[in-house]
Amino acid sequence: MASFSFPDPSAGEDPARSIPGTFPRWRALGEAALTLELGDELSPAVRAAVQAIDRALSGRLGVGPLTGVIEVVPTFRSLTVIFDPLLTSGDQVAKGVEAVMDRPEDGEVEPPRHWSLPVCYEPTLAPDLIETAQRLGISAAELVRAHCGQAYEVLMLGFLPGFPFLGELAPSLQLPRWATPRVRVPPGSVAVAGAMTAIYPWESPGGWHLIGNCPVPLFDARHSPPALLQVGDRVTFRPISIDEFAQLETARQGGDLDGARFLDSAA
Repeated sequence: MASFSFPDPSAGEDPARSIPGTFPRWRALGEAALTLELGDELSPAVRAAVQAIDRALSGRLGVGPLTGVIEVVPTFRSLTVIFDPLLTSGDQVAKGVEAVMDRPEDGEVEPPRHWSLPVCYEPTLAPDLIETAQRLGISAAELVRAHCGQAYEVLMLGFLPGFPFLGELAPSLQLPRWATPRVRVPPGSVAVAGAMTAIYPWESPGGWHLIGNCPVPLFDARHSPPALLQVGDRVTFRPISIDEFAQLETARQGGDLDGARFLDSAA
């Protein structure tokens, strides 16, 4: 991989300069971060490369060639490396990352964890379920069965703390986002848009189609890591009644709902 150097603003260089037409390639992201791009498409091969590099870096942050590196944030096709500019430089970080990539640690890769998450698809908790089904040309019951009928991979976390992008949806369930996003999406909302499905851990604006609600807490700052789901995990959804949802939601609000109980040990 070609090495990275910060552009010289006085020379009129583009701060988003990269190695044209090649992957991997580096991009500057302000003065305290770099993004390592591994491809220009959403593909299993690119995702696997991102996850492999993330694993190689995760146990070495802040030491040796990664001195000054604070965090690595993986996405669908890239990794952003956040560092302390008082302790290191962009050149040093790029060289350190490449050194680790050239000499990965030996050892077995842990198999992905499997989760079975409860979702209530009752219309009172799923404001877009019926309209989404109509737009797809199927019944609401068929939409629920299809949504629960496959396993999803956690492709990345982002947008909100603990927000999992899960993919990929079957082509028959894919719709573009709403043209006008909602101002408020309730926490726990299970949604679909494009080739993805997701769960909103917090109330926020959002433009996805809301087809259910999951009462499982996805983020807790007291835990390590704080996000329940991690990139590479597998997730299936289990439909539940409004009564079971109410019981789980009461436990969640009381702080008595441990997300770990939804790990699928039979997977």
